[in-house]
Amino acid sequence: MSVKSRGELAAKHVLSRNLALLLCFASFCAGMFFTNRMWMLPDAKGIPRTSIIGVEQSLNCDQKIKSLNNEANSSGGISGSQHSIQTLDRSISDLEMKIVAARAERETIMKDPMISEDLKNVKSTLKRKYFMVIGINTAFSSRKRRDSVRVTWMPQAEKRKKLEEEKGIIIRFVIGHSSTSGGILDKAIEAEEKVHGDFLRLQHIEGYLELSAKTKAYFATAVSLWDAEFYVKVDDDVHVNLATLGSTLAGHSNKPRVYIGCMKSGPVLARKGVKYHEPEYWKFGEVGNKYFRHATGQLYAISKDLATYISINQNVLHKYANEDVSLGSWFIGLDVEHVDDRRLCCGTPPDCEWKAQAGNICVASFDWRCSGICRSVERIMEVHERCGEDKNALWSTNFVQTTSSSF
Repeated sequence: MSVKSRGELAAKHVLSRNLALLLCFASFCAGMFFTNRMWMLPDAKGIPRTSIIGVEQSLNCDQKIKSLNNEANSSGGISGSQHSIQTLDRSISDLEMKIVAARAERETIMKDPMISEDLKNVKSTLKRKYFMVIGINTAFSSRKRRDSVRVTWMPQAEKRKKLEEEKGIIIRFVIGHSSTSGGILDKAIEAEEKVHGDFLRLQHIEGYLELSAKTKAYFATAVSLWDAEFYVKVDDDVHVNLATLGSTLAGHSNKPRVYIGCMKSGPVLARKGVKYHEPEYWKFGEVGNKYFRHATGQLYAISKDLATYISINQNVLHKYANEDVSLGSWFIGLDVEHVDDRRLCCGTPPDCEWKAQAGNICVASFDWRCSGICRSVERIMEVHERCGEDKNALWSTNFVQTTSSSF
């Protein structure tokens, strides 16, 4: 081969190699260009929704951080930022509380065979906000007591319905079921319910030694059915002035965790066989010690946050022998305001009568020696006539409440 031919061949070879390198470089640049374009302008159809949400959440987080920084700069630097973070933490805690409460509420309703299917269906709609729920603790053998309450301080039929609609006040007799489910005792309550429609049935086996468990079941069930500001427990041998009770509670509406009653601190009874014996007396220190302050069991009220707390934690709340002691123990260690109001534990006439004449109407009246009105079936009408508030007081009193739907 001639020298000229070899030169031409070498030139062509070099040209082809240079052209290949140029094409590779051009391809690389084009790839980078289109890759960056695709990354900056993603096609929603080609990217999983979770990725898009993640980007959006990141942008939202960046915006919130910038907002916090701006707020910190405008309100004094670090202290303003800390305040914003604390406010955000409180909002998150409140939201978590609502979520847990809603979950506990749903579980309580769905697990309770006593609650009708119609009532469960109602739960699918937004609940109305009530002012207070009053649960009257009663027993299978207390039919006469219930009737005496119905003819004195508890409105009946259309008046009770009006009380719920206009005043946001729910009143129910609270009872569980017998150890023989569907037996004669349960059938008697069912028949009474058909006549009056004023019972709240609990998933609970009735028994005197089971009052602490019944109290937990009552609050858990009540807070799942009715969204109220206050939840009240009262015995069926106590006289109550509803308007005065409502006015008293309305004065504490701005308190999220409040526990209202006649506070006492009785002795811890260690000796077996005596009434109110406390088998776990040793937990309260030396023999002869007293209980911590707690509301007497005849009547007390708690705010919604505390009722929700009981509902959420009912499986781990300890039960002592006495129901009022158990309730008080559940709030030990919590940031709860204890309100000692002696109007919730007036005596029967002449005590409540003198106070009414002086313009200081009692919320509740009973006899301490009987833990209720002695012979209440025979005497509650007398107490009602001598110590009861004006018959129009309930309908003329405006309680602080919100009637719109809520969480």
